[in-house]
Amino acid sequence: MAKKISWTPRALLDRLEILEYWSNRNKSKVYSKKLYELFASNIKLVAKNPELGKTTEFPSVRVIIVTNYLIYYNIGDNDIEILTIWDTRRDPKKFKL
Repeated sequence: MAKKISWTPRALLDRLEILEYWSNRNKSKVYSKKLYELFASNIKLVAKNPELGKTTEFPSVRVIIVTNYLIYYNIGDNDIEILTIWDTRRDPKKFKL
């Protein structure tokens, strides 16, 4: 059975910033919509298979790779919480989980 998905405010902001960036850069929302659907479909897979992602240094936190993005999530007893979406092209020194 699939677990319920919840988003932290940070993850929602990350997703919004990524989608807005591509809309502004491309002067079109076509790519942003495709990226949104790609994020959603991968998160649905995680909801059905929470252990799908790679383990991190934190026992309950896992990460999946979606094109150039890393989606970090926490596995709870009844739900999965999306923690952040990180663009791998950014400076890794600025990343904090």
